[in-house]
Amino acid sequence: MALDIPADSTADSLETGSTLRPDTLAVHLGRPAREPDAPLNTPITMASTYVAGGDVEYGRYGNPTWTALEEAIGGLEGGRCLTYASGLAAVACVLDLVSLGGKVVAPRHAYNGTVMQLADHESRGRLVCELVDITDTAAVVAACEGAALVWLESPTNPALEIADIATITAAAHEAGAYVVVDNTFATPILQRPLEDGVDLVVHSATKFLAGHSDVLMGALVTQDDELYRVLKGRRDMLGAVPGPFEAWLTLRGLRTLPLRVERGQANAAELAQRLGAHPAISEVRYPGFGAIVSVVLTEGAMAADLLTRKTKIWLHATSLGGVESTFERRRRWKLEPATIPDGLVRLSVGIEDVDDLWHDLEKALDDLVV
Repeated sequence: MALDIPADSTADSLETGSTLRPDTLAVHLGRPAREPDAPLNTPITMASTYVAGGDVEYGRYGNPTWTALEEAIGGLEGGRCLTYASGLAAVACVLDLVSLGGKVVAPRHAYNGTVMQLADHESRGRLVCELVDITDTAAVVAACEGAALVWLESPTNPALEIADIATITAAAHEAGAYVVVDNTFATPILQRPLEDGVDLVVHSATKFLAGHSDVLMGALVTQDDELYRVLKGRRDMLGAVPGPFEAWLTLRGLRTLPLRVERGQANAAELAQRLGAHPAISEVRYPGFGAIVSVVLTEGAMAADLLTRKTKIWLHATSLGGVESTFERRRRWKLEPATIPDGLVRLSVGIEDVDDLWHDLEKALDDLVV
């Protein structure tokens, strides 16, 4: 099965000509031209209608504030970007390209919203979904046969499993499938899947890219010009576009992405080590990079729920990737896979002082030890 785009689509790399590093690009991409009295930052363009005769015409087709944000995200990932009203709007746009009855391969542990969309499509006969253990590369490669789309997360949410992106991508392409990687957890600061030959990168920009828990935003990035054109056409038609204010907030948040990722990752690595030595914890899952840590409480679901109610700094919340540290027991959501331990708590580590974060967790954990 194939995606509903022209068969002669290419995946030529976008030539940016830039040798700047991500830390610099995050600060400087998407700014106005350097002219006398020009604003330093891209302004918010509040417009639904434009004077006819140009390239935009109408607010569903484009906005200068989106353009600036898309330049920045695209430059960081190494491709061309389209932004959306939410991460799930971006996911929906990709799944909409799968032909009727097409096969999608996806991780059994993945963002709940993505899995729910796949299940909904499958229940209506739109597509066939095969969920796989993303760490079993041989099994994933075998599942690629006959697939239209292979969806990857690495690390997975919330199990934090790592996929062999390059090997799976090569096998998927040989089978005629397109490959999408959800790069929300790693961000382009830590991982650039397009460099492994992936066709599309998806982000819930709500999370680390925006970074301040105040925006809903999604993004897709590709190096394939024809795929970009088709996706842009679908976005124009379906209207899953971001607001200009949200785009502006996301761009402002993106400026500090490298610093936030660096601090969150350092905190996460330190906390993972300390958590592993605590008797209330039976398992620590940390892939060695990023700011997400998952732990399994020795006493199961009740202890995990109690932990999320006992802290003063850590916030009980379902989202992640903000400057503040948040956590939750994932199995409190009834559609979370049964293969996720009942006592698993996903921690999104923020930029606070690591000792303050630890002392807050340690006190709550000590109270759980019988």
